[in-house]
Amino acid sequence: MSIVVNVNGVICDSKEATISVFDHGFLYGAGVYETLRTYNHKPFLFERHMTRLHSSGDMIDLALPLSNRECFERIRQTMDAVEDLDEAYIRLLLTRGVGELSYDPAKCLMPSLVIIVKPHVGIQEDLLTNGVKVALTLIIRNHPASVNPRIKSNNLLNNALAMQEALKQNAYEGLMRNYKGDLVECSQSNFFLVQNAVALTPAVSDGLLEGITRNFIFEVGEELGIPVRESVLRDADLTTADEAFLTSTTREIIPIIKVGSTTIGKGTPGPVTKRLLEGLQTKAYAMTATQG
Repeated sequence: MSIVVNVNGVICDSKEATISVFDHGFLYGAGVYETLRTYNHKPFLFERHMTRLHSSGDMIDLALPLSNRECFERIRQTMDAVEDLDEAYIRLLLTRGVGELSYDPAKCLMPSLVIIVKPHVGIQEDLLTNGVKVALTLIIRNHPASVNPRIKSNNLLNNALAMQEALKQNAYEGLMRNYKGDLVECSQSNFFLVQNAVALTPAVSDGLLEGITRNFIFEVGEELGIPVRESVLRDADLTTADEAFLTSTTREIIPIIKVGSTTIGKGTPGPVTKRLLEGLQTKAYAMTATQG
């Protein structure tokens, strides 16, 4: 089996995996999730992902029914069921569970936990060599007082609409603004600009998901002597940026050469982006090499 699914502790083929239509994750999008990948066959930054999963769950009053250790064991068992698995893509989905047609969380007696494992697919080399185009979408990122972007929610309609707009423009990703008009994040990744050899990214308080890889870039930059800072970013900053890139767990760092109609810098991936990517990969493999 190339894709294996674990539904509440039961491992099965992707074609056999099922969940009730009365699960509130299906009915209302009531759930949270995390996406991980492995280096050296080990889930990378597992504890950080779990901390964010718990935080997201807390914000919608949804508790994980397993300890982190028990969850890790389920992931490992699911990975073991994938044939000839090298590095893995791992997705954890925690939902409210099966209940009546009601918004009342008390109507759901037990959360559902789904784990999907499949082979990790690396980024195409030409994307790293040539960079990508990103659309500047008209879709505004959720206001923190509505569905807070810090919740990594299974309800991804805000992100999906931004990505749909990007796809119509033949773009690799869709960059969103917040309700104030500031640049915040892409539909599936965090966003960075490089100005004068300093990597800049919007603050979490500007209304975005606090990416695990985003945060890791601060550590990588410190080791490499590359300043990484939070900053308010606006449309005008695109015209003065030397480089730009996006970050995510599965894609690491992807250079951006154009946002909308604005060419970034010289229109080619820049040296800071390349150094950060190399540093991220080196540090990730080194950290997992020493894990038991």
